[in-house]
Amino acid sequence: MKFAMRRTTVGVLMACLASVTFAQTAAKAPAVKAAAAAGPMAGQTVKIAMIEGLSGPFANVGQNQLKSWQFIAQRLSGAKNAAGVNFEVVGMDSKGSPQEAQNTLKAAIDQGFRYITQGNGSGAALALADAVQKHNERNPGKEVIYFNYAAVDPSLTNEKCSFAHFRLDADTSMKMEALTTFMKDQPKVKKVYLINQNYSHGQQVSKYFKEGLARKRPDASIVGDDLHPLGQVKDFAPYVAKIKQSGADTIVTGNWGQDMTLLIKALNDAGLKLPIYAYYAGVSGTPSALAAGGDLEVYQIAYNHSNYPGELGAIMNDFKAKFNDDFYTFSIYNGVVMLGDAIAKAKSVDPIKVAEAMEDMSFKGFNGESKMRKSDHQMQQGLYISKWQKVDAKNKYSVENTGYTFAPVKYMDAYIASTPTSCQMKR
Repeated sequence: MKFAMRRTTVGVLMACLASVTFAQTAAKAPAVKAAAAAGPMAGQTVKIAMIEGLSGPFANVGQNQLKSWQFIAQRLSGAKNAAGVNFEVVGMDSKGSPQEAQNTLKAAIDQGFRYITQGNGSGAALALADAVQKHNERNPGKEVIYFNYAAVDPSLTNEKCSFAHFRLDADTSMKMEALTTFMKDQPKVKKVYLINQNYSHGQQVSKYFKEGLARKRPDASIVGDDLHPLGQVKDFAPYVAKIKQSGADTIVTGNWGQDMTLLIKALNDAGLKLPIYAYYAGVSGTPSALAAGGDLEVYQIAYNHSNYPGELGAIMNDFKAKFNDDFYTFSIYNGVVMLGDAIAKAKSVDPIKVAEAMEDMSFKGFNGESKMRKSDHQMQQGLYISKWQKVDAKNKYSVENTGYTFAPVKYMDAYIASTPTSCQMKR
């Protein structure tokens, strides 16, 4: 079987990151450590296989994130990571299928990759985590480590946790804890319509929102709870008609990619301008649809927003200048920084030694102090609520060149969004 691959070269230097502040938070942009020229790992190349849907209905998202991984790998290579190693990222197309992801993993392992990454789709993530765990058990000395940069199914760091899996994003329960904390203070929210993709992620967005709303806003009600096929709906007009008929005053959705973009287009076509609380309103294609709808009231829960100063802002601007596309998957940055720090700490590129070094590791991520929790390998980090608005003097970054941006309105420290784990990890 042949897999399309894209390679990146390494060696572009990066400036030290400037401090990032918002409201009364002490979040700071990371200061990248220069490697000692004589360090034992300096000059070695660490290859990462990105197993992702690079074709199919969500290809625009996968292609953006492949470019993002390669861009950050290049930017943080050599003297701009703590170990002095060079990073190389190779894209391998899983077509977004869990079965294809497992087949692609085997091909990557056969080609000598010891580090893999994936994020789009918790179905594929669960399949990969299981396959990596089984491979490691059967092949001591040839272990693989999996960086999950976007798949947010809580089970991956709870009952299905594994030593080889590290999640760089906040999981659904964490994001929903932060989102409902924000929404409890929004008096306009009274009748909520849930619309989500019918797979583990969408199901859990619905579940955790209903639990959070019941605890924090018992006066509000759920007036609709739709789950639709993943990546198969071409026209969301029937769903929008149901939303309108329900009398909802608020929409909550974890949709992403094509499913989010087409939902927004259908809302625009129907002239239904309800406040939307979303996970992935900033993902490829959706901002352009939002802009076409005029002044929509949209809030996004995420670990980032669109208007960082300092080096993170420079990364966004440089990425846009190179690709005419937006850099929005900031977890990739944290993953590469943490990997460099862990290699330096382990004095090795051996995956098991590096994984042990990453456990309970604290480092300066893009939102300041970040920590990889040892008990379940879940990144602990601050989260933002940002609001869709026109660019202004303070918030200047134009998302997808629309003249609109996601401006930060509330920062929540890591402890607010942190949720407990049931993980019983086997080491």
